[in-house]
Amino acid sequence: MQLYNSATRKKEEFIPHEAGKVSMYTCGPTVYHFAHIGNLRTYIMEDILDRYFRYSGYDVTRVMNITDVGHLTSDADTGEDKMLKGAKREKKTVMEIARFYTEKFFEDCKALNIRRPEVVEPATSCIDEFIKVIEALLEKGYAYEAGGNIYFDTSKLEQYYVFNNFEEEDLAVGVRDGVEADGNKKNKADFVLWFTKSKFDDQELKWNSPWGIGYPGWHIECSCISMKHLGERLDVHCGGIDNAFPHHTNEIAQSEAFLGHKWCNYWFHVLHLNTNSGKMSKSKGEFLTVSLLIEKGFDPMVYRFFCLQSHYRKSLVFSWENMENAKVAYNKLIARIASLKDDGAVDEAALAELKAGFTKALDNDLNTSLAVTAIYDVLKAKTNDATKKAALADFDTVLCLNLLENAAKLNEEKEENAEAPVSDDPFVAEIERLIVERREAKVAKNYAEADRIRAYLLEKGVTLIDTKEGTTYKIEG
Repeated sequence: MQLYNSATRKKEEFIPHEAGKVSMYTCGPTVYHFAHIGNLRTYIMEDILDRYFRYSGYDVTRVMNITDVGHLTSDADTGEDKMLKGAKREKKTVMEIARFYTEKFFEDCKALNIRRPEVVEPATSCIDEFIKVIEALLEKGYAYEAGGNIYFDTSKLEQYYVFNNFEEEDLAVGVRDGVEADGNKKNKADFVLWFTKSKFDDQELKWNSPWGIGYPGWHIECSCISMKHLGERLDVHCGGIDNAFPHHTNEIAQSEAFLGHKWCNYWFHVLHLNTNSGKMSKSKGEFLTVSLLIEKGFDPMVYRFFCLQSHYRKSLVFSWENMENAKVAYNKLIARIASLKDDGAVDEAALAELKAGFTKALDNDLNTSLAVTAIYDVLKAKTNDATKKAALADFDTVLCLNLLENAAKLNEEKEENAEAPVSDDPFVAEIERLIVERREAKVAKNYAEADRIRAYLLEKGVTLIDTKEGTTYKIEG
């Protein structure tokens, strides 16, 4: 498998530290609000990587943190804590906010078929680990105390900027507009390891430490949680491209200063989901969530399919028009799969050839767009339907698009519709036919067509009434 390594800026053969095993770390959510679908694109692509490692025979241990303290609103370790901001917004405690949005995050993941990592660790449960590493960094001369806070001293490193070719001055303060420099720092690039009560006195969560009562900086969390569960040598670290600097840059700095050797071999970064106005965020425009997609008539699998049609290292542009196109394509794909029969035996040679095309796509830097093409290659292949269904089932252990499940549901719905009685009255027969068509449209997630049929019948004086048992109608006049 060839995987692009953001740290070396080239494709490399993936070779784990220990044969047959993969240690994988994922930067988890800051649980102060719902995840937007831009965040979730990253988790979908990381999920594909995780599943493909398993598909390829690796024993994978994946760890994810939950940031429930310490992530500030600025890249320069300034501004309000995001968790505190969420608590003030909703008039709840920080831990109430954390529990609620952690649960909602994993509900979204479940809807999108993103598997839960083996280890999910909230930052608030690892305070002792943070303190231990910070103490060691102070002893080794990589950290210093100033203004009541503990900072990492980036001037002690031979190389700090890992993921880019920018000059130091270009990145000295931070990557976002409006970032203010911290006067306590010796160097502009230094970052906070621990805050004390001398700063952000309204912080709800605080702990005793050798430096006073306070709380950890954001960057120390991932280093310590990864080392706690995956040891001193990490195979692959994942995250969105916006985390490359400063978060992942700072992780490397503090981890390798603490360990005294290289920490992580491969860095996997997913590019942004953009709107026509730029990068998607929680503060700009319509807040796009999984719940909103469902409200607008999109199966979460359509969004997963939409994401897989593009390579993870390319920015993807979201629009409702693009989602409609993805829905049409997905529903047509499900309909084609639904037409496959169950007769015949699997042709193992043909199956192996189809699987080779699929693995070739994903071995090439996880090229999911070509992997989706491999699905269509199966449908066009000159082999029997049993072999095609076996190939699709195999592919879907990685892609997780519910291909066969949704095809089976479509067939079940067709069978139910076929059993519906037909009236001798032409007008009633038309109503019943349109009710069936509307039901099929809803099964196919074509809610626009379902709404069109309802409106058409309403013009004819027919009101549809949806119940748990099915759809009935009332003729006015």
